[in-house]
Amino acid sequence: MKDQMIKNILNSRKNFLPRLSGSLNPDAAEGGCGVIGFISTEKIKGKHVLQASEQMHNRGNGKGGGIAAVGLDAEQLGVSEEILQNDYLLQIAYLDRNVRPTVEKEFVLSKFDVHHQTVLPTIKDYREIKGLEIKPPEVCRYFVRVKPALLKEFGEKFELRCSSERSIEDEFVYQNTYQLNHKFYASLGEKRAFVLSHGRNLLVLKIVGYAEEVVKYYQLENFKAHLWISHQRYPTKGRVWHPGGAHPFIGLNEALIHNGDFANYYAVSEYLKQRGIYPLFLTDTEVAVLLVDLWNRIYGYPLEYIIEALAPTTERDFDLLPPAKQKIYRAIQSSHIHGSPDGPWFFIIGRTLPETKQVQLIGITDTSMLRPQVFALSNWGNDAQHQIGLIGSEKQAIDATLSSLTEDYPDICPVADKYWNARGGSHTDGGSFIYTLDQSKQVLTCADKFGKKVESVSDAKPEVTLFNQVAGTFPARDPVPPWRDGVPTGRGRFPSDGGLKTSATLTNVKTLQTIIQESDYPILSKALDNLVRSAGEDGLQFTETIETLTWLRDRFYPTGGKKRSSILAMIDKYLVNLFQSIPEIKKTNKKLPYLLAMQGDKINKNTSEKETLVIQATGFPPEGDDGVSRIIVEAYKNGWKKFIVFGLTGQRFCGCGLGADSDGVQIDLYGSSGDYTASGLDGAEIYIHNSAQDQIGQILKRGKLVIFGHVGQTFMYGAKGGEVYVLGNAAGRPLINGVGKPRVIINGTCLDYLAESFMAGDPLKGGGFAILNGLRFNDNGILEELETPYPGGNLFSLATGGAIYVRDPDRKVDQTQLHGGQFVPFTNDDWQLIKPYLEENERLFGISIKEHLLKANGQSPPMAGPAGPAKKPEEIYRKIRPALGEVMQTFTEDM
Repeated sequence: MKDQMIKNILNSRKNFLPRLSGSLNPDAAEGGCGVIGFISTEKIKGKHVLQASEQMHNRGNGKGGGIAAVGLDAEQLGVSEEILQNDYLLQIAYLDRNVRPTVEKEFVLSKFDVHHQTVLPTIKDYREIKGLEIKPPEVCRYFVRVKPALLKEFGEKFELRCSSERSIEDEFVYQNTYQLNHKFYASLGEKRAFVLSHGRNLLVLKIVGYAEEVVKYYQLENFKAHLWISHQRYPTKGRVWHPGGAHPFIGLNEALIHNGDFANYYAVSEYLKQRGIYPLFLTDTEVAVLLVDLWNRIYGYPLEYIIEALAPTTERDFDLLPPAKQKIYRAIQSSHIHGSPDGPWFFIIGRTLPETKQVQLIGITDTSMLRPQVFALSNWGNDAQHQIGLIGSEKQAIDATLSSLTEDYPDICPVADKYWNARGGSHTDGGSFIYTLDQSKQVLTCADKFGKKVESVSDAKPEVTLFNQVAGTFPARDPVPPWRDGVPTGRGRFPSDGGLKTSATLTNVKTLQTIIQESDYPILSKALDNLVRSAGEDGLQFTETIETLTWLRDRFYPTGGKKRSSILAMIDKYLVNLFQSIPEIKKTNKKLPYLLAMQGDKINKNTSEKETLVIQATGFPPEGDDGVSRIIVEAYKNGWKKFIVFGLTGQRFCGCGLGADSDGVQIDLYGSSGDYTASGLDGAEIYIHNSAQDQIGQILKRGKLVIFGHVGQTFMYGAKGGEVYVLGNAAGRPLINGVGKPRVIINGTCLDYLAESFMAGDPLKGGGFAILNGLRFNDNGILEELETPYPGGNLFSLATGGAIYVRDPDRKVDQTQLHGGQFVPFTNDDWQLIKPYLEENERLFGISIKEHLLKANGQSPPMAGPAGPAKKPEEIYRKIRPALGEVMQTFTEDM
């Protein structure tokens, strides 16, 4: 009966006509896009889309931007809650306002009972928005239900009587939109009108411009919704300089935005046409959401199967699925593989499930993980009763959203409780995570494709006000010494010296660690305040204060039941205030060896190697001649060698352009540094005191790079050398096409494609290598072993040189994960080669060789730290080399 109903619905579309004119725009070049989405138990104002969207301008070109809002506020819309939940929210963009009466007569008033109608308010003159060159369309919003007589006639005509009345009505609305778009948009040389959205409790707006300009033009700054998605478009396929070609695109109750490009757009279009679905806007994003609507609403697939059809599980990951799931997935792939998008893509979907009063935010990455993506989750509010989930193409966009939210919601922490990446097409998470909001219970949950839940930090107490109240200036010094105001001392788990340079810094760190473990937030805040104010103008003490706060930001340690994110947010605030207290470069200061530079400042020549140039990145563009990276280069040419850059909001290319032999240069980055940091480095040292983003260290030649967090996609692509340390995980495809002698330690894991096509010679003869430790710090600062050191199926694939050293005491990595690599004996020569790097790794991150790396308890993770006596290095580490003959090996060693 179900199969027959599907056939009847598809047959009802036989009267559809393909578009009559137009073709895929041959001039549209491939490009990347900026995407951000967030969902909250509390309705969020539209103005919080602005900051992240503006920071992603370099991912768009101003020719197409859009937003979608889901889970709306009935009162703001001027309707009852009943109408909001039950009516279709039909929004039509009138490019020619004179056509509105005709459109309404034929496709609105004659088809629907209209319960509410309004023209969306806008600013008076679009030119008031700087950079907006084309006037956005007039948008009319209608709350509608299909006229009962027409609905009955429609159902009987196509024999849809066995479907629910609502599913018949859904199809009627869908087909009505198609007919409207075909007549007034797709079939005409002059575009006059098209449907923006027609789902329930969901709206879409898009323009020729940037996404934040949508919010400003249609005055949505104070408009509230549980879910927002935003898209900055860069040309891929379709009519890219027209509002109809901008994202989001709609199915029925879902809106989809997309970063990437399909190689098989025509094949997917043919797949849809065989089912009576004709794309009208000639863009790959449109066909993606049409697939989702087909598989969801018509075929009735559960979300897991829809994701599998979009991003099939293959190779080793498929083999690791349970047999029952393999059978189902094989059937899905056999039926729909020719409809699966092929190419680099990442989707964010906002949708409403009206029957269950749920709202969902979904992120899906392609099987090959060729586009960046980051997920985040936080609890907030008193007793952490609220939750917020975020998805972005860059971590900096997530951080920008959280930073913006703190303005209206001071108990939202600007640092998320948890950040992570999806592994596309995997048996572990399926490359997708779904945030589901139950509107009736106001509860948000997060789960992967298979339904496995992702938990935030639920057993730690957040600080809901103090880290947002740290002042920009400091009051007079307390008469009480910094550590003598009800502050416990002398207890707790302390570092030995942690690589700290002075005994005073070590004392500061130990005392603050004790406070964090044993005291409350007010005492911690006062201690940090006293520390910063006591720095004064004494150069040594100022340096010790920077080092103390930086150590506490970089390292993991027990937090005494407090949320690590709250502690980091407090430390970040005090670091910013400390840096802002530095005298400006245009003023003279003989005492402090630091000078502060801001946007527009002229950088004078410097002859002292002891002075540090501190750059406040706030306000600098993401890239270009006026970017932070260019200021660093100009200052370097003027003799500066020590840099601190703080307040970063995604600015790219920091450390690039210094040229050859930049030895002696040290750059410390605070905030959300952007893509391509340290790319092309040749001698300098860069320390990223946070997680890093994508394309970091590309073609790096020499120097040192330290990342006190995770690192994003395509890390060290084409690198030729350098000494690199990563505290956390690497996302997909690090060290691809590496040559020469890069030496890299990743203390966490890599999602997949680690060191693909690596060509770095013999490490025992000066070549390159990577060390994968497979460890993580939990929220209590305890080091744990990951479930496996490497979850992917493409480790060292197609490599012709170099080696991977994997910390794998339980031998969990197997030969099936190696494509062209082989396990070879781990010798004392290998240990003597990697030991100095592990010693530096210990100094940087506190991961002890003796107490952590060479111990293992043989238990399944998570474990409370490696236990038992230290083992021999060859019992812990395994070596992987390319499976090559002598001729090829000699060739790669000479490269």
